[in-house]
Amino acid sequence: MHPQRKKRLTLILFLLVGVSTGVGLMAYSLTQNINLFQTPTQIAAGEVPVGRTIRAGGLVVDGSVVRDTEGLGVTFKVTDGAASVPIYYDGILPDLFREGQGIVALGQLNEKGVLQASEVLAKHDENYMPPEVQEALEKAHQDGKGNLKAAGNDYEY
Repeated sequence: MHPQRKKRLTLILFLLVGVSTGVGLMAYSLTQNINLFQTPTQIAAGEVPVGRTIRAGGLVVDGSVVRDTEGLGVTFKVTDGAASVPIYYDGILPDLFREGQGIVALGQLNEKGVLQASEVLAKHDENYMPPEVQEALEKAHQDGKGNLKAAGNDYEY
């Protein structure tokens, strides 16, 4: 093989390996940052693996908000009308957070079925509903399972 040709081939191979490595690292990085939206029905059915970061949303169940007496921790239930899921959040809740309000929580499901939220977002006005939450509520209503008041405080965190 001619020395000039060998030099070009080596350069092309190094570039190809470098670009492939870069694309692989970017793809891996993107998969770590994808947080899929899950409805309370999907979570209650066991479709969400423990420890995976997800976004869950719905309406805060009336009478389900329980605040810690010694800290900022809050436990509440969120429903899509068909099922509800308990959420524990240790932090300051948004000003617009209240019972009956639409919220989206980002966090991980623990072994007890409680979503340990690291972030809670509340809708910003009376007309707005996150699209995922709206779809989940409509689907639960169409399935005939809609019951927004069906949930007690039978959870532990």
